[in-house]
Amino acid sequence: MRKSLTTKATAAIAAAAMLTSMAGCGSSTEAPATTDTQQSAETTETTTETATTEASTEEVAAEETASDEYDPYQIITDADGNPIDLGGMEIIIRDWWSGDEQEPQNEYEEALKDYRDWIQETYNFTIKSQAMSDWGSTPTDFVDYATTGGDENYIFTLRDDPAITSAMANGLMYDLSTLDCLNFDDAKFQRNLLHKQYSKGSSIYAMFAGYSEARTGVYFNKRILTDAGIDPESIYDMQADGTWTWDKFEELMSKVQQDKDNDGTIDIYGMTLNEGVMTTEAVFSNGGSYIDKDSSGKFVYNLESPETLEALEWTVDMFTKYDAEVANPEGAEWDYYKEQFLNGQAAFLVEDEYAGCPGNFLEDMQDEVGFVMFPKGPKMDDYINVWSNNPVAIPACYDADKAWKLAFAWNLYTNAPSAEYLDYNGYLSTARNGKFDERAVDETIQMMTEKGTVAYHGMVPNLNLGSDFVWNIGPGAVVSEQVEAIRDTWKAYVDEANK
Repeated sequence: MRKSLTTKATAAIAAAAMLTSMAGCGSSTEAPATTDTQQSAETTETTTETATTEASTEEVAAEETASDEYDPYQIITDADGNPIDLGGMEIIIRDWWSGDEQEPQNEYEEALKDYRDWIQETYNFTIKSQAMSDWGSTPTDFVDYATTGGDENYIFTLRDDPAITSAMANGLMYDLSTLDCLNFDDAKFQRNLLHKQYSKGSSIYAMFAGYSEARTGVYFNKRILTDAGIDPESIYDMQADGTWTWDKFEELMSKVQQDKDNDGTIDIYGMTLNEGVMTTEAVFSNGGSYIDKDSSGKFVYNLESPETLEALEWTVDMFTKYDAEVANPEGAEWDYYKEQFLNGQAAFLVEDEYAGCPGNFLEDMQDEVGFVMFPKGPKMDDYINVWSNNPVAIPACYDADKAWKLAFAWNLYTNAPSAEYLDYNGYLSTARNGKFDERAVDETIQMMTEKGTVAYHGMVPNLNLGSDFVWNIGPGAVVSEQVEAIRDTWKAYVDEANK
């Protein structure tokens, strides 16, 4: 039910009264310093630790103890006591997937629609998401628009791409830290930390609101495990009590991999996968990274840290012993691993969570599957998920007045519609309609959205993680040779990015 309560803005937002006196253009600010969620692709930083700072769920929980006081229907007013007036702005959140608005399908969507209708009426603006680019052209479209400018009211949804780092470096992305209507200590920002990824010093150039999308985990075929004398539920139990480790993962693969008819050919392999997906997750699961970022916002070459090298050596060992890739028929497509898992040729599949969601390839799986987080390495005390979300940015060609209004509207638009939904996680709702069992949704995927970190390798211009390095990490690979081959090139990319 809508409310008509009027209050003064909180201290963080009260500066809205200064709106008409704000001057200057975003492009004059200091130069800076997800991936496509549909197609799946840290509050403190130090120079000695890798970029594996986890979201502090305790801090978020502490903030949410005040949920009973949360009321998004409180009216934010200007100095004269009138609701902030955005002057009838027609705002478009540009992306590459949104179509026509659909009718609400559940109580949450009904509450969200009511709330969003109310904010648009109260503050005199309209806002909608609209596909205006495609996945490939999005970075270039943003750069072109931010360079030439326009009269539209665009908020851009982008993807992790070196072109966006270049846009930051060339002053094309508005410094969001200067907009007092945004509070990056809010739980909706701390849950994903993307603003830390797109920051330089005290400046912030992109943001994301809400829980992070769950990413890489380990699927397992319950029938194959049971046939090998392994209780599938025991993997969930290990995840729950903190004993799901690299060693346990290898132990299970060694038990399930077998030549059932004794003809000298393995019939069931330990795992099948896109090797690059596991390589990166393994690196972060051991506290490593490819590229780090120090407290000053500079990128740091981290490929040869002890944590990273240990993970790479272990990964190659696992591929060499248990990877079903050796059974690929001649001329097989790059994603033949999907068929291998669907056909019961491997017990485990290291893959992103999206694979089990509605409309993706695991829908065709006949056997029942489970899903857990990637096991933790010896250098980590907890599990970690490498988050990847679509950054939201405002072009720096807009003046301060327009940028503030756009941020104000987007901030309202991304709020929970009531205290009841402060913890609403839409990813869980989607997963329940997919291939996942109850424990996968309630334990694993919930955990994935809470235990995560951001990565920086995708932000260094010219650095192509796959073709440069990761695609060469496979069965029998010599890690030292691969590192030596790319060391100087990556260091040069980092040096150039830091300029």
